[in-house]
Amino acid sequence: MSYVARDDRPADKAERYAEVEAEILAVLDGELNLTARMATVASMLADAFPVFFWTGFYVVDEVKTDELVVGPYQGTLGCLRIPFARGVCGAAARTRQTQVVEDVHAFPGHIACDSRSASEIVVPVVDASGALIAVLDVDATEKSAFDAVDAAALERLMARVFAA
Repeated sequence: MSYVARDDRPADKAERYAEVEAEILAVLDGELNLTARMATVASMLADAFPVFFWTGFYVVDEVKTDELVVGPYQGTLGCLRIPFARGVCGAAARTRQTQVVEDVHAFPGHIACDSRSASEIVVPVVDASGALIAVLDVDATEKSAFDAVDAAALERLMARVFAA
């Protein structure tokens, strides 16, 4: 799948990620509130990449620490809670490894929050101490929408925004 730019944005996906990362970091400069940071990241990523159908965060629940609860996002209705033991988000939270899924319908235990989702990338989000605080979840309506470029760029962005 090739990245399709809209407006005057770069056609190269890696170049677009670098550009939007700089924009996000500039907007967030000095902002300490975690919710504001997540909401800004979700909004700016969703706007930057037309293929992103659902873009947002699932936050580690403060009481049920083996469960994620929906946080700031852009898109259709998200699942409210996801146990670490289920789905792509749960796998990312459990293993603390980015999950790139070409076909969500072939992923064992996939949770279909919206049946139109076809592929997904989920990146663990850790704070400066290394504690898991959330996962970034991005869905697309087409299969194989995400690759190593997305994984590297989103991992770098999460580290710069939340672990710095």
